[in-house]
Amino acid sequence: MAGATYADTRKSMPTSYPRDRFDDIPQDLARVGAHRAPVPPRRGFVVLAWAALATGVLVTAGVLGLNAIESRVSATGTTAATRAAPVPTVDPQIDVVVLNATSTTGLAKSASTTLKQAGWRIGSLANANSTSVTRTTVYYAKSGDAGAAAGLAKSLGVTRTLQSERFAVPGQDRLTVVLGADYAAKH
Repeated sequence: MAGATYADTRKSMPTSYPRDRFDDIPQDLARVGAHRAPVPPRRGFVVLAWAALATGVLVTAGVLGLNAIESRVSATGTTAATRAAPVPTVDPQIDVVVLNATSTTGLAKSASTTLKQAGWRIGSLANANSTSVTRTTVYYAKSGDAGAAAGLAKSLGVTRTLQSERFAVPGQDRLTVVLGADYAAKH
């Protein structure tokens, strides 16, 4: 067969194979393709049940999470707005730090002069890290200093006070006023 072509070799090959045990497929399997087993009954119900359970767990977790977030927000935000405004007082025992957060030179010094005349004790004057603050704010750390913060704001002719640990120093009772563009425009 040295000079035989492909067509010649194909003619010599058997065209059918003898039947064996793999050619007989039982009729009860109802196969669609090779190696596929029949779909068990109620499988769709199990998938639906798991999907419903997962949806229920996710919805419950979401509702509980939103309730927790809402209670934190209302505890820090809206409840403070419903409280009575603190009575503005002047407390000469509290140190006042005056920070100039504008590009106006000497603003902290002129504000400290105004505060000294109103009875406040000035602890220090400095320029803030930023010169782009638009609104003057009086910061206080302890809730008991809310009245003094309101009094300090009133002495400067502003209204914004904020309880924050941002400028708090452990062991010191002090208020920090950050002068903004609104104060510079008036003075």
